Amino acid sequence: MEVAQPRRVVVATGNAHKVTELRNILAPWLNGIELVSGGEFEVPEPVEDGTTFAQNALIKARAYARATGLPAIADDSGLCVDILGGAPGIFSARWSGAHGNDAANRHLLLAQLADVPLANRGAHFHCAAALVTPQGREEVREGDMPGTLLTAERGSGGFGYDPIFAPVGSSRSNAELSPEEKDAICHRGKAFAQLAPVIMQVLLEQH
Repeated sequence: MEVAQPRRVVVATGNAHKVTELRNILAPWLNGIELVSGGEFEVPEPVEDGTTFAQNALIKARAYARATGLPAIADDSGLCVDILGGAPGIFSARWSGAHGNDAANRHLLLAQLADVPLANRGAHFHCAAALVTPQGREEVREGDMPGTLLTAERGSGGFGYDPIFAPVGSSRSNAELSPEEKDAICHRGKAFAQLAPVIMQVLLEQH
């Protein structure tokens, strides 16, 4: 088991893209804090069987905090489409049946809404960001990114549903925004901006 070290936090994922994104988002607040990729540890992927974003984020953070002895942060996020009653929601990553097949997920969602006019294609990204310490403290903060589901893919940046989502106030899709532009308004950025002071507090108490 990894021995806990001061001022280190493990990101409860082996997804290198997400680790990089979180490092960029948290950089203004977590000066001097090392965010360690969960991929550096041999932690079995926990079963995300929660019924909300917050529950699933906590499941992941608990698993990594327990396995590494470090404070762990995790998020669970997804796309919620108004006309679908909030779906795909927590099933966003596996909407087409295969977990993490972004292209298939986008294709299916566009097909399902093919006849829906733009005025009725309201949607938002939602994120629950969780912090769990080895001592058992648990905190969750949440954030939204409202916008519209497009009728076709646009842009080559981002990941997931970014090419078919345009945030409120923008004529471009998320995939056409720069990482800095997206981070400034995205659901994940909003959630972790609220969580950052709590992370700092926890680390200062442990130092």
